[in-house]
Amino acid sequence: MFDVKNFMSAIAQIAEEKGISAEKVLETIEMAIAAAYKKDYGKKGQIIKAKLDPESGAVSFWQVKLVVDEKMIYSEEEMEQLKEKFVSPADVPTRHKDGEDEKITDEGKIRFNPERHIMLKEAKKINSKLKPGQELETPLETKEDYGRIAAQTAKQVILQRIREAEKESIFSEYKSKEGEIISGIVQRVEGRNVFLDVGKVLGILPREEQVPGEFYRPGQRLKVFLLKVEETPKGPAIILSRAYPKLISKLFELEVPEVSSGQVQIKSIAREVGSRSKISVSTETEGIDPIGSMVGQKGTRVMAVINELGGEKIDIIEYSPESEKYIANSLSPAKVLEVQIMPKNKARVIVPEDQLSLAIGKDGQNVRLAAKLTGWKIDVKPPEQAEVVEDGEPRPEKSGQEEEKEKDAGEQKEEKPEDKKENKKKRSIKKTKE
Repeated sequence: MFDVKNFMSAIAQIAEEKGISAEKVLETIEMAIAAAYKKDYGKKGQIIKAKLDPESGAVSFWQVKLVVDEKMIYSEEEMEQLKEKFVSPADVPTRHKDGEDEKITDEGKIRFNPERHIMLKEAKKINSKLKPGQELETPLETKEDYGRIAAQTAKQVILQRIREAEKESIFSEYKSKEGEIISGIVQRVEGRNVFLDVGKVLGILPREEQVPGEFYRPGQRLKVFLLKVEETPKGPAIILSRAYPKLISKLFELEVPEVSSGQVQIKSIAREVGSRSKISVSTETEGIDPIGSMVGQKGTRVMAVINELGGEKIDIIEYSPESEKYIANSLSPAKVLEVQIMPKNKARVIVPEDQLSLAIGKDGQNVRLAAKLTGWKIDVKPPEQAEVVEDGEPRPEKSGQEEEKEKDAGEQKEEKPEDKKENKKKRSIKKTKE
């Protein structure tokens, strides 16, 4: 019998170092003991399980058999057909179960093995409540002496299972952080990929998720967006991003308490990575200026985000449910005279002549970001071109009030036949007098 206290202390230490639960480590050790027992005292095909009592250190063993009926196994005729279908028994499809390969077919049938299966009729003699598909557990004699090969088998099982449990733990931990910002330290740059130490594992910053013109050096600390976590044969792959638009909103959540508390909402983000971004914000809380909250005193909050993004410019505008006002705000810092809503999600924006280049921006960047932010196709025009309608382009949509006014004006201008005679008579009298 071993020292239970030291044994449990060792389990706790392994669990802490590997970041997995003590129950998982204990389960792994039980599987290793069962593998060692089978190696020395069991038979091929058997399913043996072990249970370790952490308080006393006592180990109990039992054999597990699957209860089957005639419908679940091959008949002799089916076995002959199977031999004809496959060149050798090794070609038969298998499924892996508890370290053993179990032969199956498309129908889900299995080849009967007396060491791992028991017929329903025999199983009911032991337990009358058993049904096909259930498991029958038979206690085995406890053994404490194991050979060298059995010990090596147990060691291999423990190492393999702990590695698997560690991978599962890392995957679960980082999977729960998807869509969040994490901090990482650049470890190395290989080709176009940058590898960052993000804690228990290295994350990958692919070329397409990097900021153009941004340089990375070993030892540099960065905030990155955890884009996704993928399972691979070598373990979890942590895909990071510095280009994803939501990185900006998450950075503002860290810097602006009003955003993290929900008092200020970030409605939309349009980003041209490494150059410029536009953010629309709103609030339903009285007494809070959403733009002022984002900018901070003397611009400290927005500057903290800009510095983290390597100097990328950020325009913060106020969101409005009114399309005209929202579109006008989105072209900030340019001043807008009028916004005309057109069919097919288009908008014509009239700006002063001296504001035209500012509204369009360098290489059309400002109007392009505004269109991406609002979801409208925006056409910027100076006042002298406001009344000019391009060939094939419909005129701006009129509101109900404007249409009613035009209708009333038209009715006033149109003269009735009897009014025409009366007016003609009046004009004739007036001319005679003169």
